[in-house]
Amino acid sequence: MANKLIGFRAALLAGAILLGASPALAEAVLHRGNAGEPQTLDQAHTSINIEAFILKDLYEGLTIYDTAGKIIPGAAESWTVSDDGTVYTFKLRENGKWSDGSPVTAEDFVFSLARVEDPKTAAGYANILYPIKNAEKVNKGELGVDQLGLKAVDAKTLEITLERPTPFFLELLAHQTALPVSKASVEKNGADFVKPGTMISNGAFKLISHVPNDNLVVEKNPEYWDAAAVKLDKVIFYPIDDQAASVRRFEAKEMDLVYNFSADQIDRLKKSYGEQVRVSPSLATYYYAFDTRQEPYSDVRVRQALSMAVDRDFLAKEIYSGSQLPAYSMVPPGLQGYEPGFADFGTLSQLDREDKALELMKEAGYGEGGKPLKIEIRYNTNPNHERVATAIADMWKNTFAADVSLVNLDVSSHYAYLQEGGAFNVARAGWQADYADAENFLALSLSANKTFNYGHFENADFDGLMKKSYDEKDPAARAKLMHDAEVILMKEQPVAPLLTQADLWLVSDKVKGWADNVNNEHLSRFLSVSE
Repeated sequence: MANKLIGFRAALLAGAILLGASPALAEAVLHRGNAGEPQTLDQAHTSINIEAFILKDLYEGLTIYDTAGKIIPGAAESWTVSDDGTVYTFKLRENGKWSDGSPVTAEDFVFSLARVEDPKTAAGYANILYPIKNAEKVNKGELGVDQLGLKAVDAKTLEITLERPTPFFLELLAHQTALPVSKASVEKNGADFVKPGTMISNGAFKLISHVPNDNLVVEKNPEYWDAAAVKLDKVIFYPIDDQAASVRRFEAKEMDLVYNFSADQIDRLKKSYGEQVRVSPSLATYYYAFDTRQEPYSDVRVRQALSMAVDRDFLAKEIYSGSQLPAYSMVPPGLQGYEPGFADFGTLSQLDREDKALELMKEAGYGEGGKPLKIEIRYNTNPNHERVATAIADMWKNTFAADVSLVNLDVSSHYAYLQEGGAFNVARAGWQADYADAENFLALSLSANKTFNYGHFENADFDGLMKKSYDEKDPAARAKLMHDAEVILMKEQPVAPLLTQADLWLVSDKVKGWADNVNNEHLSRFLSVSE
């Protein structure tokens, strides 16, 4: 009998060992290609989506986007809005915790939002929270930080007072700039609060390791309020800006997601991978900015001529294989209640545009028969952007006999250079809506926007119309003011919109829970992987 018991126990033990080795119990890991190395993981100093993809896995704002790109409760379980639309009262989740087990409090959010507006922080994206009462004045050093419209009513109740009703305020709170930081951690660790082993976060994942230009690893956060619903154990982000290398790794099944791939590969990839190739319309504009601080780009005629000479149909069809559309307005079409202020030359044929461009350039005294036109195009490293720049260089050479050269930097360095005020001739940029409102695109060109007004454009009439739009409460009248402002912008052409963008993703059929959406929001907490 004893021998039979021993044999039975041995069989149970063997079964347990086999069960432990079963693929069903294997770690669920998502491998995400992320198109570039983040400049930072400090919410106050980020601005681009490859940073947001990581930060929104690590931290959770008061509101978040679901898989369909709709706003839903995040760290706040509910909120109420005053009748006049200026006071938001958020109830934080009772079980909301930081990754060290300490509670997420209203004071953490007061500290985090105030930190962004504090001029000492020098947050490049502070303006996104300007709807908060006194935020702009605080950020410009005209008022103390204690004058912000922020109040911790109690540990789990946060009150935010606005300057004026802001229909898209809940969307602003889902932006990476509004993600919270642990007050205790920042006060203790200073700038080191972002480092692996030090970072304390409140999102579905926590930071485990970061090897720059190699990989960044996040792991499921057991303290997250909804940890039971998170199906992934780990997410590995790969900051690869070499699109061909990303595609090869996807094809070798080394990466489950790839963000941004060379558009000339769409047809080939679709033939091989079908619905794993995702081309989704986006509220995004691909544009070139002119540095208006220097000649000849300080001359509106030169800017207009250069913009007119760009064959946008060629860029859309030949370079992007029809996955993007020609753009003649800074605000992409499709925003409810808003009619873009299109550039008037958009109605002309390309030949007529080029004739008009030659007239303007000659009038300005540049090009063939005038002053030599020497142009440097800056762009962030990417095969698509290189092909666009090469094509535009040829267009400008052929039309104006211009001497055009190209220079490229990795994505972080490229945008850092522009945001820090570096001088340039022409620079490639792209803008994806932080919220579905025309203001988000037009505010880039305000003279007061020192971070994203790359070309340092100044126009009192444009600024004046935008200022009126901020004070206008009637939606139709507000939209008309912004439309009129955009008409000025498209006449002045400090920015030349080239394409209305689509997001290009490769999504392995192993990935479940994915949904295309115009906001390009894809939190890993909603995804899972299957073998």
